[in-house]
Amino acid sequence: MSQMNRRRALQLLAALGTTGLTTACAAEDEDGSAPTGAPVKIGLIAPQSGGYKAIGDEVLNGFQLYLTLHDQQLGGHPVTLLTAEEGDNAKTGKAAVDNLLKQGALALTGVVNSAVMVGIRDTVEKARVPLIGSNASPKSLQSVVYIWRTSYVLDEPGRALGPYMAQRLPAGSRISMIAPDNLGSRDVIQGLQAQFSAAGSTDPRISDPVIWTDPTTTPDSTTYSADIRRALSRKPDAIFCHFAGPSAVQFIKQLHRERYTGPIYAPGFLTEGTVLSEVQEVEARNIVTALNYSADLNNTANRTFAAAYRKTHGTSPTTYAMASYDAAQVLDKAIRLAGPDPTSQQVNLAMGKIGQIDSPRGAWQFNQPRTPQQKWYLRKVQRDGRLLSNVLINELATLG
Repeated sequence: MSQMNRRRALQLLAALGTTGLTTACAAEDEDGSAPTGAPVKIGLIAPQSGGYKAIGDEVLNGFQLYLTLHDQQLGGHPVTLLTAEEGDNAKTGKAAVDNLLKQGALALTGVVNSAVMVGIRDTVEKARVPLIGSNASPKSLQSVVYIWRTSYVLDEPGRALGPYMAQRLPAGSRISMIAPDNLGSRDVIQGLQAQFSAAGSTDPRISDPVIWTDPTTTPDSTTYSADIRRALSRKPDAIFCHFAGPSAVQFIKQLHRERYTGPIYAPGFLTEGTVLSEVQEVEARNIVTALNYSADLNNTANRTFAAAYRKTHGTSPTTYAMASYDAAQVLDKAIRLAGPDPTSQQVNLAMGKIGQIDSPRGAWQFNQPRTPQQKWYLRKVQRDGRLLSNVLINELATLG
């Protein structure tokens, strides 16, 4: 690593007083010599417009941060990072994959939308090029060889929250469930129903039909109002919902406008990213979420990652950025294991041999379905100093 790049890495790591010399030097070969591998191309698929653009930006930021801290190299090879517009459907996703493969990408990463991930499955498998997905992870994506995910499976946030909610809400309580009518929401709801209690989906507390809303990712100020009124007409003791990005902002605001003041439970996507900067404290009170990451986790890897992210972007990292950072870390290890002249097939084979990942979320490793076995955390929205934040409460479960 050059002295200039070493200094740049250490400047980033110094934001929270972390020296991080081991991490900053991780791009060097084990014998201490500078990397000399041939350049490689990595293709990153993410939305660059529309309602998921903010998540796409986080995905790009996380991957690029890892490269910045590792001298723009993975596994001893200089990296050219190619990007492609994900779009919002199978057709646009396939076009992105085809574009990156034509440019000679050794491996792919990213993908935010579950519909896109399902739509590109066969293209990726046929191309025999590994895709390390860093967000979209529908439960139906099974029996894959070349698709790995550093995020989660979408039923897991519901599975993590279910037992906690069952314990917190007494018998006789009533929960209204509301979510956009899409693949991800159905996975989340099924996870909650499966793990809510020993009675599962027959538990009377969650027996009311789910209220499915418009699946748009660019809602207006009235998109959810009628559905929220339907949910509140049931006089619930709690709300369970699943929204993200602009949809989360509008849902939170419209729920408050309808004078609901009870507890709100959700996967952590509801309050990730810029959402909390766009809502008022009174609107976001009583929100409790489950997620595989919290920016205030106190471990060495997260202190390094979060300090560098805040230094670079002026804000705390999200699970989207973290999972993309880990995707780069996974590729770093796999490309090194694949040898001096890696092929896509060799990198894919090496993915199964990388073992435990020292991640900002805490240590994790791939399970047989090629998804993380990892901890899930309980978070509550509250003021942390001058900012409204997702504050870590405790661990909920280990899933995967």
